[in-house]
Amino acid sequence: MTQACHRKCVPPHYKDAELSKGESVCLDRCVAKYLEVHERMGKKLTELSLQDEELLKRMQQGTGTA
Repeated sequence: MTQACHRKCVPPHYKDAELSKGESVCLDRCVAKYLEVHERMGKKLTELSLQDEELLKRMQQGTGTA
């Protein structure tokens, strides 16, 4: 995330010691997007994991009673 946002928002040749307003806003948005996607992916992976566990339980119950 750090490298991706830096490449996207900060030019390779620095003009000033401090970030410009535009660079700062760009970095804020980039990090916010990254964190939002990270959170969404975590929720989806948790959901899929729970579905897999439920399916495995059903399969085990099906073979255990036969």
